[in-house]
Amino acid sequence: MAALDNTLQSGNPIIRHTYTADPTVLEYNGTVYLYTGHDEAPPGEHRYIMNKWLCFSSQDLIHWTEHPVNFKATDFKWAKGDAYASNVVERHGKFYWYTAVTHGTLPGKAIGVAVADSPVGPFTDAIGAALITSQVDGMLPDTDNFDPSVLIDDDDQTYIFWGKNICYYARLHKNMIALEGPVKRLTLPKFMEGAHIHKRNGWYYLSYGYDFPEKVAYAMSRQIDGPWEFKGILNEIAGNCETNRPAIIDFKGKSYFFYHNGGLKEGGSHRRSVCLDYLYYNKDGTTQRVVMTSEGVEPA
Repeated sequence: MAALDNTLQSGNPIIRHTYTADPTVLEYNGTVYLYTGHDEAPPGEHRYIMNKWLCFSSQDLIHWTEHPVNFKATDFKWAKGDAYASNVVERHGKFYWYTAVTHGTLPGKAIGVAVADSPVGPFTDAIGAALITSQVDGMLPDTDNFDPSVLIDDDDQTYIFWGKNICYYARLHKNMIALEGPVKRLTLPKFMEGAHIHKRNGWYYLSYGYDFPEKVAYAMSRQIDGPWEFKGILNEIAGNCETNRPAIIDFKGKSYFFYHNGGLKEGGSHRRSVCLDYLYYNKDGTTQRVVMTSEGVEPA
């Protein structure tokens, strides 16, 4: 465990000693845990090289401590590699990490689940097999299992959203490691990937990578099964980076929007960095566009 020195340079990106991508965040007992992918492509190489995930924590969103995760894509023995976007949730004192990886024997990406007794691990494969593969009933051609996002609803029912080109969702069993019921599809304008589901004041919000290069757009609904109403762009194209993946959290009375760009030295679409700015809601529940800044946020 190592505290990162952010005193000499505040603002965005929030992690500056290494490349980070695809943020997901969890608040637990007054601490925010940030989980990211790790871009390892050397400068000049234009492809995704991602073998493991990273974990950081903070109590003020300015000073971050790095935790050794010791969990990589191939720790799923059924996976070939590729530590893509993920989502971590807590339920009944256990921490479930849903991740997109490349399956070892089936085509395309698959979603696995790791579990731990602590938000910083150690994590282990919770199933010994993939939760979602290309063979799941309901999957369509030319789509894939990217970027899981999980919501535990007010009635304790849990849902998982994911997809590439088409957004899928399904109920999760109360054990958190099995689907419960059919896979369903949402029709969203120019959906690419990077789904993020959250709920606030009775509204469901689904944010996602929109078009390509990706902006972030969002839709709202009063019911998890819709109808969903497209609300437009939430975040513009982020710097010199073709992709984006949002993560949204309320913390200490304010709302925050995590994303990634190519803002570090020699950064770009395959060497990304997580950033953080404020998110503002209107009185009707809609959001204002996120203003991406170099200054970032004040200490929470």
